Amino acid sequence: MKVVLLYRPNSEFARSSEEFVNEFERRTSKTIETINIDTPEGISKAQLYGVMDHPTFVALSDDGGFLRAWTGKPLPVMNDLSAYAGNRR
Repeated sequence: MKVVLLYRPNSEFARSSEEFVNEFERRTSKTIETINIDTPEGISKAQLYGVMDHPTFVALSDDGGFLRAWTGKPLPVMNDLSAYAGNRR
């Protein structure tokens, strides 16, 4: 499983989202993939998973299937994401 963050790097929520990801990875030794929602990949993933707002954390199964999403503010609890995030490689 893995967690992906879809967000806009130049938005009002960018800094808090990036700090959250850094702190999450530091505390849990697990990773969250960050994707700019305005890139072709980000647009594709947002459409695929029905993401309408940012920041959105999306939990995915190993085969890329949608499991769960957390959208907007407040950011999710780290323990909730930890159950879905993959270990660092």
